[in-house]
Amino acid sequence: MADLQIRPMLEPDLLAYKALRDAMLAGHPEAFTSDAETEGRRDLASYRNRLAGGGNGATLFTLVALDDGRLVGALTCEREPRLKVRHIAHLVGMMVADSHRGRGIGRALLAAALARLRTHPDLAQVTLSVTAGNRAAIGLYEGQGFVRYGCLPDAIRLADGRGLDKDLMRLRLD
Repeated sequence: MADLQIRPMLEPDLLAYKALRDAMLAGHPEAFTSDAETEGRRDLASYRNRLAGGGNGATLFTLVALDDGRLVGALTCEREPRLKVRHIAHLVGMMVADSHRGRGIGRALLAAALARLRTHPDLAQVTLSVTAGNRAAIGLYEGQGFVRYGCLPDAIRLADGRGLDKDLMRLRLD
């Protein structure tokens, strides 16, 4: 993976980001809270809030993984603007293209995100949610020190009526 590059998402990346996100939502409905049909109709401009400082400053950054210039992965880090919870960041939307799974791209995105978060002295912890039973993702997060602090039963409902739980995980940064 000598050609793999991890960097913050830029405006010119938005089209490739939306294409990857649409494909991931359609191909893995159990892994994401958002649904493919609704998100597929979103305008490209609506993803600008995923750029650093987007969403009234709620998005700290979105990192993208590029393999020989092709966007193959992404991970967004957000935080709430409310003063009492500004010490908590949230990782959302982790995705790696099916064609690039098993190559360490998710691990590289997660490590880069955590390194960036640790440069913010006012952040004390980072949280995420992951579909319960997704052993690969849970193993990835546990490998970086995340621990499960709870479970939200029936967190998402798929089109076929199945309800899936989400494990809630956190990592102390300080």
